This record gives sequence, structure tokens and C-alpha cells, in this order.
Amino acid sequence: MRVYLDNAATTPIDERVIEAMIPYMRDHYGNPSSVHGHGREVRTGLERARKKVAELLNVTPGEIFFTSGGTEADNTAIVCSIDTYDIKHAITSPLEHHAVLHTLEHLAKIGKVKLSLVEINEKGEIDLAHLEQLLKTNDKTLVSLMHANNEIGNLNDLQKIGEICSRYDAYFHSDTVQTMGHYVHDLKQLPVDAIVGAGHKFHGPKGTGFLYIRKDKKIHPFIHGGSQERNMRGGTENVYGIIGLAKALELAYEDMSAHQAHVESLKQHMINRLREIVPGVTFNGLSGDLQKSLYTVLNVSFPPSEDSGMLLFNLDLAGISASGGSACSSGATVGSHVLRALGHQPERAAVRFSFSRNNKIEEIDYVLEKLKEQYVMA
Repeated sequence: MRVYLDNAATTPIDERVIEAMIPYMRDHYGNPSSVHGHGREVRTGLERARKKVAELLNVTPGEIFFTSGGTEADNTAIVCSIDTYDIKHAITSPLEHHAVLHTLEHLAKIGKVKLSLVEINEKGEIDLAHLEQLLKTNDKTLVSLMHANNEIGNLNDLQKIGEICSRYDAYFHSDTVQTMGHYVHDLKQLPVDAIVGAGHKFHGPKGTGFLYIRKDKKIHPFIHGGSQERNMRGGTENVYGIIGLAKALELAYEDMSAHQAHVESLKQHMINRLREIVPGVTFNGLSGDLQKSLYTVLNVSFPPSEDSGMLLFNLDLAGISASGGSACSSGATVGSHVLRALGHQPERAAVRFSFSRNNKIEEIDYVLEKLKEQYVMA
């Protein structure tokens, strides 16, 4: 049996998404910036996709800008808000995805901003009182805090964070890559200035994403060289990718509650059985708490053993795909900065199992059996 449990890295593309994309790969090939019939035909499809994304997020189409993915969208929101509003101070957490953390560290290194890290506890929960203290003592601040952590699944309360940012007139950006397509985002109600999405995280295509910028918090473009995306991103649009992204998000919203219930049942089953079959197992961050974590992510800390360093390799040999941390570093075998920040014991193997609506209970039982062989029968 082959089992895919690395959906936080990327999800399998939905067949219905492929079907929506094919006409724009084969038949509708005009450049959307061209004024002739072929171009207008493609432009219509592109703007229809933008309208669909905007409708699902309860915003206007003019607030949605398509990008090459979540990393570009995060970079655009961070770099360009700092430039546009002459921001001198930025706040983030040590647990952010490198698309955010490395970008802000670079900006701090070259003297664009002073960077502050909000305090976290041993479970990775953000200290909101410390966030407010940092905002009180600094003017012109950008706050960038993710909705859900890609490694340990911790959910942050964007409503509370946004309200705090509003009190101090801070620009609030959130990396919502892991929650987009898995939770409803009503941006008319949520006090956030910028969020992002990546198609391949919700059964859409790789290489396409989007950035939402609140209409009263507009920023300068990040990529120059063309008037595409309402002068916000130069370069011919990835049309069939955008078509696929919009279709994938539409499908995610159609059955979201049913998908969540299904995936939560798989995650809870795995938690319960792991506690039974692997003495000393724990769960990193809040990932073992269904009420406080992303339902698609379970980060497991296994007890020390002679074969701890081989666990992922042995799972792979058994046909099981999982991750030791973030998979956004081109396969680099570096330790997890998230687990280091939590003080995770390096002698304990940590594995992130991440689920999707495609997974079945039989697959989870197969994974559990292989883990039982490793930790009980060895």
C-alpha cells in the first residue's frame, strides 16, 4: 500500500480542477493582455476566476491579485507595505514560515526595519499581551502572524490579533496558506489588511497563488515590467493555473464542513491509536488538540530509540509519505526552526502527518501498523 500523508506540503490535484484547466491549455491560448478576440476570450476566463475567488472570500475582485504562489504573495505584502507606508518596525513570531521570517530578517539586516519577535510559550502559543506591548512602544509597525502553523498546526486567533493591530494602526498581514480552502475566510468581517493563498494547498495546481490587499490599504507593486494585475504584478498571468486555483477553491467551499468532519475523524483516530500502541508518544505544539489546531496537521514526537533517525526513511520504504518539518526547502535536510523554538528534544523523532479529504481510515490503520512494528516489535 502507498499512503500520502504530506498534504501540508502539497495536495493531489482534483480531477475536476484538471478538467477546468485543460481548455485553457489546449484551446484558449491567447494572451489576456491582447485586445483581439483570442486575448479577450482568455481575459474573460481570468476575470471570471478572480470574481469567484473574491466572492468566496467576501471581497471585491479589485482586492485580489494573482501571484506565482504563497511565497511571492507573502513577500509582496511584506516588502511593499513597508515601502508604501514607510514602516520602520515589524513584528512576527519565531514560528513563521520562512517566506515570512527570512524576508523580515533580510529587511532587518539591510536596515529597512527593526524586527521584534513576539514571545511564545512551550506549546507555541503567541503571547498577545507581549504583542500589544511591542505595538505600544513602536510607531509605524507591520505585524505578520500566520493563521495556522504549517508544522505544528497551531491556530492563531486572527480576529483578536487584528483588533489589537487596529488599535495601534498597525498594518496586519497574515500567511493563511495552510488554512485557505480549509476554513471560511470572511474578509468583510476579519480585521486583516493582507492575506495569501496557494492553489496546491487545496487540491489546485502548483505555481499559482493570490494576494488579498484591503482596498483602503493599497501597496506598491513588487514585480515591475508590465501593467498586468491592475498594475500590481508585471508579467503574463499563469492563466490555466489561475483557472485551476479558482475551481479548486470553489470545490473546497462546496463541501468544506463534510471534508473537515472526515479529516478530523482520521486525525482523532490516529491520536487515540498512537497513545495506545506507542508508549511515551506526545504531540508537538497544539497539534494533538482538535479544538486549537489545524485539523489537517498532526506533529508527533516519538520516544527515543536506536532507530529514531531512520523513522522517516523506514516509513518511506513502507510506501508512506510524511515529513519531518516544512517541505518548502527543496529537500534540504535541515532541522525544523519551529521545533527548535519549542525546545523539542532532538533525540525524539518528530514526524508531521498531514491529511486531506482523499485519505481513508484503512490508510491510517496501515501507517499505525508500521509504526507499531517500529516501536513495539523492535
